[in-house]
Amino acid sequence: MTDITTRQRKPAAQTSSSRPLLIALLVAGAFFMENLDGTVIATALPQMAISFGSRPVDLNIGMSAYLLTLGVFIPISGWISDRFGPRLVFTSAVIVFTLASVLCGFANGVGSFVAMRVLQGIGGAMMVPVGRLVVLNNTPKEQLISAIATITWPALVAPILGPPLGGFITDHASWRWIFFLNLPLGVLALIFAVILIPEMKSAARPPFDWIGFVVSGLGLASLMYGLELIGRPDPAWLEAWSYVVAGSVLLAVATFHFLRTEHPLIDLSGLRQRTFAITISGGSLFRIAIGAVPFLLPVMFQVGFGLSAFHAGMLTLVVFAGNLAMKPGTTPILRRFGFKPVLVVNGVLNAIFIALCALFSPEAPLWFTVPVMFISGMCRSMHFTALNTIAFADIPPQQMTGANTLFSTAFQLTMGMGIAVGAIGIRIGQAISAPIGLGGVTGIEFRLTFLMLGIIALLAVFDCLSLDPKAGDNVSRKPKLTAKKAA
Repeated sequence: MTDITTRQRKPAAQTSSSRPLLIALLVAGAFFMENLDGTVIATALPQMAISFGSRPVDLNIGMSAYLLTLGVFIPISGWISDRFGPRLVFTSAVIVFTLASVLCGFANGVGSFVAMRVLQGIGGAMMVPVGRLVVLNNTPKEQLISAIATITWPALVAPILGPPLGGFITDHASWRWIFFLNLPLGVLALIFAVILIPEMKSAARPPFDWIGFVVSGLGLASLMYGLELIGRPDPAWLEAWSYVVAGSVLLAVATFHFLRTEHPLIDLSGLRQRTFAITISGGSLFRIAIGAVPFLLPVMFQVGFGLSAFHAGMLTLVVFAGNLAMKPGTTPILRRFGFKPVLVVNGVLNAIFIALCALFSPEAPLWFTVPVMFISGMCRSMHFTALNTIAFADIPPQQMTGANTLFSTAFQLTMGMGIAVGAIGIRIGQAISAPIGLGGVTGIEFRLTFLMLGIIALLAVFDCLSLDPKAGDNVSRKPKLTAKKAA
């Protein structure tokens, strides 16, 4: 929303030095609750089906409904934030998400469960992008790396922790506690949101872009549903690809509309900034490759190599350990070397270590498997933070809402595409392994898929080569003391 957002708020530089970090921690907690909820029920579906008297496959609609709701409502988050203020929207989203989560725990049938998942999706669609916008608007440039690193970890951790945590809760308590546990988290998030997030007002009242909302919503829903169908164990290919093609066409029409209308639902002007554009183009390829890894590793360990769910989960947690280990070094590394060298070098390393997963086998020693996954976790954490930070380094304040909405939409879509690409890679691996004499190799379809993902991750690096060597210096370099301050 390029020319409509004149905000009346205290400048970030005048706020308490600890407030931006506290706001980032608050938003990270909300993100973690939302991201975890999207993955944690996967292992609980069989027990939920027993409770509802239905088949586990029937409950896939609950997961689909949640993802589709996110796709439809994330694009309007920017307009609603400008209209009512990020503080009101974020706190309302936390309330809606938490209440819907508790009601999911009380559901006694597929219909009521799906309805509450839709309500959860509406809350999550507002909570995530508006939460990121709150962080961007209340963090000085020199603290942006640390803030983005803080709110990035939920997207890395939740897909890995979700399935084993859901299985643990289901085995030792009840699947309903998966949803009830969000109540104390939501109450804490609400309390701290009221305390920490300043009131921000928008001077203008832009008209709502109904055409953009309907066309982009239908396009995103169709595309995400098609991708979700592809990711299922036995996809109906014609139906799935029909949704993908229809969604792609509708999104192309929506893009044409956004470029021509005066008050677009999603402002695309941020793409003129090279530092933002690479996070949408090459960054999307990176997120597709990374999004497939948490899906592929446990399936490969269990289905391909015959490991138990417990052992597969423990091995996958090594990636999570790498994510955490990298966090303290993220800011110093970016300050020392700058964004372009880190994105290029770390991007290549990330591609290499994804491809090295193709060498995993039942006979592979732990001294090889564990370090590869640990370093892979470190690389993906570093790259996520670097991309998510440089995306907003050069975005002017009046374009921040539109850029954040576009980024959030692309992020949600491409992370979902990762699972679909992983599923397609498995099918391709199965199709080509037998003709070339590799059909008898254990887990060969998964191993070929990791090679494919490594290539996709490597392609993402080429987009970074065109960056200016000083790109992002305004957020990666500590401000120097002026002579007056030094005196």
